[in-house]
Amino acid sequence: MTDQHSINSATTEWLTVSTADGPMRVYIASPAQPASRAVVVLQEAFGVNEHIQDIARRYAARGFLALAPDLFHRNGVGMLAYEQHAEAMPLIGAIGPDAIVTDVRAVVAHLTEQEGIPASRTAVNGFCFGGRAAFTAATGIGGLGATVVFYGPGIAAGPHAVVDRVKDIDAPMMLHVGSADPTIPAEQVRAIDEALTGARVEFESHVYEGAGHAFACDARPHMYVEDSASTAWQRTYAFLDWHLPATA
Repeated sequence: MTDQHSINSATTEWLTVSTADGPMRVYIASPAQPASRAVVVLQEAFGVNEHIQDIARRYAARGFLALAPDLFHRNGVGMLAYEQHAEAMPLIGAIGPDAIVTDVRAVVAHLTEQEGIPASRTAVNGFCFGGRAAFTAATGIGGLGATVVFYGPGIAAGPHAVVDRVKDIDAPMMLHVGSADPTIPAEQVRAIDEALTGARVEFESHVYEGAGHAFACDARPHMYVEDSASTAWQRTYAFLDWHLPATA
């Protein structure tokens, strides 16, 4: 284990977790006190960058053990700058549902076997590409405690769409999307809501009027919408505290 230091009472480090497709680096933020619940934080299209690491630390400050796996581990890219959107698109396009489930399952197994935190006490929270990844993980990994999707494109349409797999979701889900997000048009939001309703999944779907894609990413000021982001995070924390209370 390397790169260990303390930030806002959270101890952070990188470690390597074995997956069926090879070793995967994982950023971990641990709370000051031993955790009985965990969140798997899934990256945007730009890797486990400072923004994703910051989200992990926010969760640690709330008592969660937070793990952010490097979903780019198969190609070795690591991180991209936000202006490298064109370079990011083929990278995330190459990561299909099976790869996502493989990676998240490895993190959940690590939590169960090494940290003593079962899947039922683990949530998955993803952003942008990671939002699609979180939804996908929920369709392929049973027994999770909760799933939170922030503006995940490609769930209802596209080469890796998984809306047809909703019958396999057995964990409660919360979804956040901006009404002005061009990557997730209203008809796709409706399709996801209808599929989840039809499959009797317990879920909440929140649309933020006037907000665009990545509205909760304060690392991108031109996309960040403070009011919507604040509301989304308040709802997320309340949702996770309800389904994964601090004391089991």
